[in-house]
Amino acid sequence: MNRKLSSILAAAAIFLSATPLVAHSEKKGTTPADGAQLTETPEMIHMVFDDPMRITMVRLLKADGTEMPMERGTGLEPSLEFHAEPAPLAPGSYTVEWRGLASDGHAMQGSFSFEIAD
Repeated sequence: MNRKLSSILAAAAIFLSATPLVAHSEKKGTTPADGAQLTETPEMIHMVFDDPMRITMVRLLKADGTEMPMERGTGLEPSLEFHAEPAPLAPGSYTVEWRGLASDGHAMQGSFSFEIAD
């Protein structure tokens, strides 16, 4: 009897300690691509996700940390794609930082960079 109870308790401990595998939404791609070398301001800042993402914050930053204006084209509803139109940009390095909420409720964040040549 003790052996059977021990086996049941061991199986229960393994079962209860197992964490479920939950896939988080991932960024599939960006425009411009991370590390892109451009000759002019991109027409659109675009991100594609593999699962709907609610983008709660997005910023376009110059190398010195100055935030550049963008007109958000995507609302706050969860979406597979996000886009925003940047104002004209001078030559230099830029980083797009974003935060969002995945459909499973997890907070996500990321960034990508590009450069506009003289």
